[in-house]
Formats: sequence, structure tokens, C-alpha cells
Amino acid sequence: MTSSITDSAVKAAIAAISSESATTEEKIQMLIEMAQGFQKKPKTSQDLRNAVGLFYRAYQMCGEDYLLLKARAKVGMAGSLQMISDADSQLLQQAKTDYEEALPILQQFATAEEVAETQMNLGLVLQSLVPYNLARITDSIHAYHEALRVFTSEDYPQEYAILYNNIAIAYLSMPMASEREYLRQALAVQSFETALQHINLIEHPKEYAMLQNNLGNALQYLVSSHPVDNNLRAILAYNEALKVRNLQNTPLEYANTISNKANVLFNLPDNPEKPELGNQKNLLQAEEYYQEAWRIFTEHKQLERAEIVAKALQDLAAEIEALALN
Repeated sequence: MTSSITDSAVKAAIAAISSESATTEEKIQMLIEMAQGFQKKPKTSQDLRNAVGLFYRAYQMCGEDYLLLKARAKVGMAGSLQMISDADSQLLQQAKTDYEEALPILQQFATAEEVAETQMNLGLVLQSLVPYNLARITDSIHAYHEALRVFTSEDYPQEYAILYNNIAIAYLSMPMASEREYLRQALAVQSFETALQHINLIEHPKEYAMLQNNLGNALQYLVSSHPVDNNLRAILAYNEALKVRNLQNTPLEYANTISNKANVLFNLPDNPEKPELGNQKNLLQAEEYYQEAWRIFTEHKQLERAEIVAKALQDLAAEIEALALN
């Protein structure tokens, strides 16, 4: 069996360490840079595990003499563990520990941006650990807000948008008593809208589309005495996202947004002023969107998503049939 490019590169990196022509600091830097290269474009989870190994070798070489490099190696290990697609709670807990151990050193020696990026990633790990009951969502939100001290809308609009998107999603996942359900949903909507005040379609299309899509999702499930108004606002948000997301360039994101839009149309009267007239037109439009989304998800082997859309199509067919009988 031939060894992969990653395996060969790992061996090359380790061979470089045995070279006597480089100083200890240079060897550590080489390991970190090599590991970062693997981390940026991993093809398999093994690539990321190899990156963890290189970061760990760099960490071991640092001792107490190269504290900043030691912290960066820790952050590298955490980032790689975090990216492993089948990461379990144990790997995520190790990533959390690595970030938390690196932060005090980074705060002492690194740039504010490097510290903020680490806080941002710590927030993501904490958020991932919440379903395992191994972290609190409030701690995740706190980490995001710490990162926002540096990643302002003026200087770092993309990071700012992603942070507010993450904060909104964190709010939506917070367990609250039913009477406070509206509060967390309203906070999420507010977070999306805050980010959108500073992100525009021209300069940051990807982030703009992400925020508009997620705002639409939050609006359509918002507990409110004005569900039709919220659904109309959701449609507008999805339409904004679809100015960026399209079948040619971003097929999966496009399919995601049109299926979300179909969900709204399913429950939206054709004429909001006269809801008693029904929503047959919107149901037929929803059917078109669902069918297109199902084809895209199936074609791209996103079988779980395709199954969800197929179930929605079944429910839609039953609704259309029921209308025909009335």
C-alpha cells in the first residue's frame, strides 16, 4: 500500500527535527507550520490526527523556554481535535482544556487578535459540549463576547458576523421554561439583525447569506401573536440569502435555503389579508422548492437532509389532497 502525501510529509517533518543545522526554536516553528499546513486542507480525519501529533511534538520540545510557541502548539492541537468530523466528547473536552491552558499565555505574549480567535474557537467547543452536559451555553456566549472586544464590526466584519451568528444559535439552543421561550428566540433574532447592520451583500456575500438564512429560520419559529408577519419577514430574509446562494456556485446552501423557504410557504396564506382563502398557491410553490432541494441533496449524497425533505413532501401531498377534498 502506498503511503499518503500526509504520511510522507509527517515523516519529512520529523526528519527535519533530527537535523543539527536548525535551532530548537526553528525546529518547533517548522513542526507548527507543517502541522498548520495539514490542518488547513485535511482530506480525512487521519490527516487531522497527524496534525495533532506534529503539534504535540512541537509542544513537547518547547518545555518552559518557548512559552508562546507552546501555547500556539496547544491551540493547534485543539483546533485539529475540534475539526475531526467524528470527534466524540472526549476529544472535544481535550480541545477545551488545550484552549483554556493556552489562553493565559496568549494573553501575556500574543496579539489581541490571536487571543480573540482562540476565545472564538473556545466558544465553539463549549457550544459543542453542551449537548453532552459537559459545558454551559452561557460560558460559550461569554467566550464569544470576549472575542467581540477585538473583532469589531469596523475592523473585522467577517469575524463579527460569524460571532453574532454563533451567539444567536447559542441563544436558540438554551433550555428555558416555556413562558420564557419567546425571550431566547427574540434574543437570537436581535443577534442576527445586529450583525446584518454591519454586513452587506456586496462586501461580505457569504456571511450576509448565512445570516439572512438563519434569521429567516429564527423568524419562522418565533413564538408570537403575529405569526403571519414573522413568516413574511422570514420570506424576505430567505430571498436576500438567495441573492447569493445559487444552484451553480453553492448548491447545498441553496438547497438548504429553498427548503427553509418551503417550510414557511407551507404555513403562509396566499393572501395574508384574507387568510380564509387558503394557501393552495403557496403549497404548490413549496412543493417545487422541496422537489428541487430533494434532488440536490440526493445528488450530493446528503441522504439525511434528503430524507427530511422527502418527509416534508409527503406531508405537503397530504395537505394538498385534503384541500382538494374540501
